[in-house]
Amino acid sequence: MREAHPIERAVGIDHYVSETDGTGGVLRTEPDDFRVTELEAFEIADRDAPAGGYPEIVCRVTLRSWDTNDFARRLSNALGISRERVSWAGTKDKHAVTTQLFTVTKADPDEIEELSIDGATIDVLGRAGRPLSFGDLYGNRFSIRVREPQRPDAVGSITDELAAFAGSDQSTGDSEITATIGLPNYFGQQRFGSQRPITHEVGLAIVRGDWRGAVLSYVGSPAETEPERTQTARAFVDEQTESADPDWTAALERMPGHLRYERSMLHRLAEDGASTDADFRHALEAVPSNLQRLFVNAAQSYVYNRILSERLDRGLPFDRPIEGDVCCFADRNAPDELYAPDPDRLQTATDRRLKTMRRHCKRGRAFVTAPLVGTETELADGEQGDIEREILEELSIEPSDFSLPGAFDSTGTRRAILVRTDLSVDPETLRFEFALPSGSYATVVLREYLKSGPIDL
Repeated sequence: MREAHPIERAVGIDHYVSETDGTGGVLRTEPDDFRVTELEAFEIADRDAPAGGYPEIVCRVTLRSWDTNDFARRLSNALGISRERVSWAGTKDKHAVTTQLFTVTKADPDEIEELSIDGATIDVLGRAGRPLSFGDLYGNRFSIRVREPQRPDAVGSITDELAAFAGSDQSTGDSEITATIGLPNYFGQQRFGSQRPITHEVGLAIVRGDWRGAVLSYVGSPAETEPERTQTARAFVDEQTESADPDWTAALERMPGHLRYERSMLHRLAEDGASTDADFRHALEAVPSNLQRLFVNAAQSYVYNRILSERLDRGLPFDRPIEGDVCCFADRNAPDELYAPDPDRLQTATDRRLKTMRRHCKRGRAFVTAPLVGTETELADGEQGDIEREILEELSIEPSDFSLPGAFDSTGTRRAILVRTDLSVDPETLRFEFALPSGSYATVVLREYLKSGPIDL
C-alpha cells in the first residue's frame, strides 16, 4: 500500500487506499471553492407558534469566511444578548461558504431579519421548543473544487480504486465521474492539529494519569511550523521541565499573548508551585471544559486511527465483517443521500450471524466498527479483537483508564471503519460533490485524490 505523509503517520494514518498518483492541486483558493451545507434533523414550528412553548428562533444562515464561534459572538453582540443564547449543531471551517441552522433563545425574529452582518445571509425559518445541539446534525453535503491540478486525469482511476474498496463493481466513464466510493473512516488531521499535531499526546498523557506530562506537552513541544517567537517560548518551557527549580513565571512572561490557553496553564503553575499531580491537573483545568474533552477525544481518535491502519496492514476487509467483528446498523432516520451508521445499534458478527451481517453491509444497511475506547468499551473478538488489544497494550492504556475526573471522563463508543458516499466529479472544473455523516471528514476523501500533505488540505 502507498505510505501516507509523515505528519499523517504521526496521528495514526499510515496509508492511502488508492495507489494511483494524486491530482495535486490547491483547495480553498476562494471561499466558494469549499461549500458545506448541513443535513439536519430538527423539528421547526411555524413562526407564529406561541413563544412560551417555542422560545427558540430558528435561522438558516449562510456564512462566507466566518468561523462559527466568531459569528455566534457577532450575532449575540448585534442583538445585545448573551452569547450563551446562540446555539448550533456543528462547527464549520472558516475558509468556506457554509449553510447551517442556528437557534437564538427568546429573541425577536423581526430584529434578527433586520440585521446586516457582512458575509452572512440570515433567514428566519420559525420557532423550536429547544436549542440546537450536536445530535441534531446528521451530516454535511460538500461541494469542493480543486484548482491547479497537475494530473486531473487521475480522478477516474482513483475513483475506481475507491469504489472497489467500498465493495462496489462500478467503474467511471470519460465524460462523467460518478460512483459509490469507500475509504477508511479516519479522523482527519484537523482533529489533532494540522500545524502542530499535539492534542492526542496531551490526551494520552491524561489517560495514563500523567498530568505533568499532559500540561508540558501542550505548553512546550515547539513545532517548526510555528512563528519563531512561539518556538522560543515553548523551548524555554521544555528547558524548565529539566530544571530542579522551574521558573514558571519567566515562562509565562515569554509566552505570546495570543496563546491564552498556554498562558492560563502557566499562570496556575506559577501560582501553585507545581509540585504535585494535583497542581498540574489544576493547571490543565484552566482551559474550557470543551477543550478538556477534546484532549481525551483526540487520544481516542488516535487509537482508532491506529486500529484502522493495522487492519489495512493485515489486508482485512472494511466493507464486510470477519468473524468477531462488532457491526452497527445504519441510521434509519438519516436522509436518503447519507450512508449514516447508528453506533447505538450493535451486533457481533459471530459464526451464526456472519453471513447475515455481510449481506447487510453489502447493501449499506450495516457497518463494521472499531472502538473509540472508554470505560464501557467491549472489545471485538477474533482477529479484529486481537488488533484492538495489541494497540492498547502498545500504548499502555486500557478502557478503565478513561474513568477520569470531570470533563476528562469518557464512556466511549464505536465508530464505523468505512465511510461510504455517492460521489460525482465534474472533470472540467474538478469540483467534487458528496455527502458525509456527522463526524466524517471531507479532507479524508480529498487526501486520496490530491495526495498532498495535510497542511495543503
